[in-house]
Amino acid sequence: MPRFDLVPRQVPPVETKYRRIKTPIPVPESIPILQRLRQFEPQSMSGQPPVLWDRAEGIQVYDRWGNMWLDWSSGVLVTNAGHGHPAIRQSIRQQVDHGLLHNYCFPSEVRAQAVEQLARVSPEGLKKVFLLTTGAEACECAIKLARTWGRKLAGDRKITIVTFHNAFHGRTLGAQMAGGIPKLKEWIVNLDKNMVQVPFPDGFRCPDTRFERFVESLDAMGVTGDSVAGVMTETYQGGNASFAPPEYIQKLRAWCDKHRALLIFDEVQAGFGRTGTYWGFEHYGVVPDLICCGKGISSGLPISAVIGRQEVMDLYPPGSMTSTHTGNPVCAASVLANLRVIEEENLVEHARAMGEILQPGLQAIRQRFPHHIGAVHGKGMVASLHMVKPGGIEPDADLASDIVRRSVEKGLLMFAPVGYAGASVKVAPPLVMDEEPLRESLAVLEEAIQEAVS
Repeated sequence: MPRFDLVPRQVPPVETKYRRIKTPIPVPESIPILQRLRQFEPQSMSGQPPVLWDRAEGIQVYDRWGNMWLDWSSGVLVTNAGHGHPAIRQSIRQQVDHGLLHNYCFPSEVRAQAVEQLARVSPEGLKKVFLLTTGAEACECAIKLARTWGRKLAGDRKITIVTFHNAFHGRTLGAQMAGGIPKLKEWIVNLDKNMVQVPFPDGFRCPDTRFERFVESLDAMGVTGDSVAGVMTETYQGGNASFAPPEYIQKLRAWCDKHRALLIFDEVQAGFGRTGTYWGFEHYGVVPDLICCGKGISSGLPISAVIGRQEVMDLYPPGSMTSTHTGNPVCAASVLANLRVIEEENLVEHARAMGEILQPGLQAIRQRFPHHIGAVHGKGMVASLHMVKPGGIEPDADLASDIVRRSVEKGLLMFAPVGYAGASVKVAPPLVMDEEPLRESLAVLEEAIQEAVS
């Protein structure tokens, strides 16, 4: 069943500098279009608030009927540089007008520039870049490389991939087997027995944050360190913005070194300044062997990358690890412009500064509703409110959905994480959002929660 219905609701009008709501929600005139989408698309596409986007600029999304939302979704953590940044749009136009829209794996200068710049912003030692299309594709590639690495070292005795409970790495076959949400992979049936999950030390759902728990969990499953080809984790867990303790990850890095296993960070949501550092894993004080990234890499167009050590990235000979749309020229042009904007506008530092407003603001909201918000996790310009049923830590998905709906009706656009474990209200503004609209957004969210729990 769709999470959000298509019955227009009369809502109070809103008119501020940053938000404007002047119609029922959903807009009655938008219903025929929304119905056509539901007629011709699978029902799985109907899980977000029924706001018919017409255009988006900077920190705001507009429909055709005069409504304007402050965006706390970033189009699912994509538009780090804001929607439709002029420099990125100009770069895309120039590439289109230049006349090269696609070239497969044949060389192009714009692709050479894109991989060089991505290598430039990556840690020392991670200077090989493979461009792909989606974050799931990048994670699949990292799994492939890790297994190939393990087999090179020890044959089929070293093929196990370790990931974490509640992890989300995408919706393709390998990415979902590596994921840690059982209901998302029931359809697979014959799961790979050499893809195993261990508890993620978030300090809330899993209070035991000792690294020894990692080793104990592997021991309980009969997994030895010598059999592990790679360990992959989201820098923060996508559904709930939860980070592991730095000392845990530092011990994990040492464990991987000891057992010659690759450490892989899924930075698809975390990279390019989102957490107040360029790469999210900088909070841990370690460097991985492989980085999977996407989303904020272009602030709008579909492109992703695996970045890693040369001896791992060069495991496959010419022509045997490729992709039809690798480094698509238009997407590559958007990456180049996006990286320039992040650097020239100091968006990493800005995200850190705004995070010092956002994170305490969300913690203050939690203190006001301690029986309904079990925890607030996040860093920089990403966070998640863990909604719980009063009296415990049981997730309250209905409350989370109601808060998202009420926020949208007030002009604060949010997305509902669908299919994740638990129940969260995800917060992910574009990194270009300044203090005034950020504080207004916090006030709107608090108002929506007050109404939802009353």
